[in-house]
Amino acid sequence: MPLQDVKTAADVAAAVGSGKPVVLYFWASWCEPCKHMDAVLGQLAADLPGLACLRVEAEVVDDVTLQYDVTTVPYFVFLKSGAVVERLEGADPPALTAKATALARGGQPATTSSAAAAPSAAAAAATAPAGPEDKAAVFGRISFLLSNWPVVLFMKGSGEQPRCGFSGKVVAALQKLGVSFKSVDILSDEAVRQGLKEYSNWPTYPQLYIKGELVGGCDIVMDMAASGELAALLADKMGPDYAAVSAAAVAAGSSAPASASAPAPAAGAPAPASSSAAAAAAGGAGGEGGAAAAGAVQDRIKALLSGPQPVMLFMKGSPEAPRCGFSRKVVEALQAEGVEFGSFDILSDEAVRQGLKEYSNWPTYPQLYVRGELVGGCDIVMEMKAAGELGSTVKEMFHRMDVA
Repeated sequence: MPLQDVKTAADVAAAVGSGKPVVLYFWASWCEPCKHMDAVLGQLAADLPGLACLRVEAEVVDDVTLQYDVTTVPYFVFLKSGAVVERLEGADPPALTAKATALARGGQPATTSSAAAAPSAAAAAATAPAGPEDKAAVFGRISFLLSNWPVVLFMKGSGEQPRCGFSGKVVAALQKLGVSFKSVDILSDEAVRQGLKEYSNWPTYPQLYIKGELVGGCDIVMDMAASGELAALLADKMGPDYAAVSAAAVAAGSSAPASASAPAPAAGAPAPASSSAAAAAAGGAGGEGGAAAAGAVQDRIKALLSGPQPVMLFMKGSPEAPRCGFSRKVVEALQAEGVEFGSFDILSDEAVRQGLKEYSNWPTYPQLYVRGELVGGCDIVMEMKAAGELGSTVKEMFHRMDVA
């Protein structure tokens, strides 16, 4: 049977009530590995008709996510007669296949990926892990990108949807100069993400390249944009008509995903108050009344971000009682670093909950800000913590804004 999307806890109860064993698959739209696991679980659902496979959008169906104590994606919970018999964290197709197959055949899920074979050749093909890409191949892909587009930005997310505040600021700086560019999402390509650090001898992201040469990261680009050096460098490398040259290059390479040349709101920048989404967030009023209401919501958000707490976390629940696993993980990460922060419960205010998505151009929660500048969501914060960069990044943002 096909994958079923869970909208409420009642959908899970109905699946359990059917008498079939159940696999709950928790996913998020921003998580690249989830896209592959969608295909794997979809094949398993087709091959194992005695198994109910349910998809739960972790940041949307809050009560189910909280009920099963899910704090990361992709994440799988295996149920038999309504009871949890096993869990699986991360994108591990062989393990998922083994556990789901064992559960469907009447036993508890296997604890190793070798305990059961894939139920079909198609599932085996879907679950076969790709071999590691050697350094020469990764460097070759990087060189291809740099030689085919005059302006390349290696970033978190895309030009249309940056996935961290630093990437968003560089996107905004390029768009202000009318520059079209090729964006490469390092969150969706771990080989390039790690390989580029060695290729460029530059440890962080985003990284901006012009005519194959590294310009730098966010701080360098922003300083150059403010002083006029970025425009001068573009003109020197590409000629005075650099905007048209970059646009033509992006258009010529349109078979590969590239950023849009039309400006988009930078991360942390307010969207126009007249947008339909902002109007909906303000209560759905239309016309001048809707624009005024949306503007009032934006003003409230600005007031929250400029309040006495320089670090603000917009989350579900409170630090003492988080209402989703993702919010709880960010709270714990900040507390572990000794970072003092204020918080706002977006579940208590629907206007702010919807309006902040428009303000920040960031679709999910939690959202972490330092002095009004978006740092990112749970995935970004946890990556920074794992790399030992969270505390230092917050301090660096304090210092940069003090001297700005």
